[in-house]
Amino acid sequence: MKKRVAILGSTGSIGTQALEVIEKNPEKFEVEVLTANNRVGKLIEQCKQFMPNIVVIANKEKYSVLQDALEDLPIKVYAGSESISQVVETESVDIVLTAMVGFSGLQPTINAIKAKKPIALANKETMVVAGDIITELAAQNKVPILPVDSEHSAIFQCLAGEFHNPIEKIYLTASGGPFRGKDEKFLKKVTVEQALNHPNWEMGSKITIDSASMMNKGLEAIEAKWLFGLNPDQIDIIVHPQSIVHSLVQFTDGSMKAQMGLPDMRLPIQYALAYPERIVSDFERFNFLDYPSLTFEKPDYNLFRNINLAYESMRKGGNLACIMNAANEVVVESFLENKIGFLKMSEVIERTMEKADFIQKPSLDDYFNTDIQARSIAKSIIGL
Repeated sequence: MKKRVAILGSTGSIGTQALEVIEKNPEKFEVEVLTANNRVGKLIEQCKQFMPNIVVIANKEKYSVLQDALEDLPIKVYAGSESISQVVETESVDIVLTAMVGFSGLQPTINAIKAKKPIALANKETMVVAGDIITELAAQNKVPILPVDSEHSAIFQCLAGEFHNPIEKIYLTASGGPFRGKDEKFLKKVTVEQALNHPNWEMGSKITIDSASMMNKGLEAIEAKWLFGLNPDQIDIIVHPQSIVHSLVQFTDGSMKAQMGLPDMRLPIQYALAYPERIVSDFERFNFLDYPSLTFEKPDYNLFRNINLAYESMRKGGNLACIMNAANEVVVESFLENKIGFLKMSEVIERTMEKADFIQKPSLDDYFNTDIQARSIAKSIIGL
């Protein structure tokens, strides 16, 4: 039987690549739900090609445009973030790919888990913000969370057949982004265009800036803590400029497993959607002779302070990661709009973490309130 897929964030980088995977495997998958935040033109194109049962545009102002474009098609059209949180509960959905950007992915993921839908998780912020609640809910509802991030997919694949064996340590690899080896003087003058020019991966603007600032690796470390039940000392980050080794697991006997391949997000997307099956693909194959040297180095923790902020939030716990994430979303948007410098981002995040109310054992409502408060504090620091 075909898996009927709901894609939350279908017009973004992960969403569009997921649709490529589905298009190439029509006997395996079909599109049941598509959602987007604002890009109504792209969403209309996707609807006409893939004919989902339901489509949602988060921006209610774009509803009439979407509805008019699809009025002759048998597609149910809705609008608003509340609708996105509701459609994941649709009985005909077999798996939910959460590819929304940022905090907005939290509530739909919670609703999908409560509806006992398997989660293909590409929205790392959900685990960063409320990993304790998400992992507990998933366990209660016996819902698998299948990681889509290339690093977490790599760890997950390395653990296949090893889930009964304890992990000693994991290594999350980082490309180093476009500014590997640069100094503080250079980073003070970095432009948006430079930061968006990632050497290895094609991603959306938010995650590309996170990669350039190394915040992405900090968020991934927090996500790994919750996905694999680890403590911060079991998670290490290493820079691997070639982006061929996607991450490694070290077991208690000292042996290590790595998952390797060319940097192509379609592979982890396909693995999550098809799990536990591996299906045939025509993706380009890795050739060792094309990469005679694979290198590894330590990140510059002093220059890329976001990694340290992420580990601080892991160690302190509570709602601190939620505070950090909210501030990061604000500073990234401000940087993309040329309202703040590249190095200023870490400073604003750190000051927000110091000023926002810390809660050791937050409820779900606390997380939502924390997100609002932290965004307000970060904006006031920037002067917005």
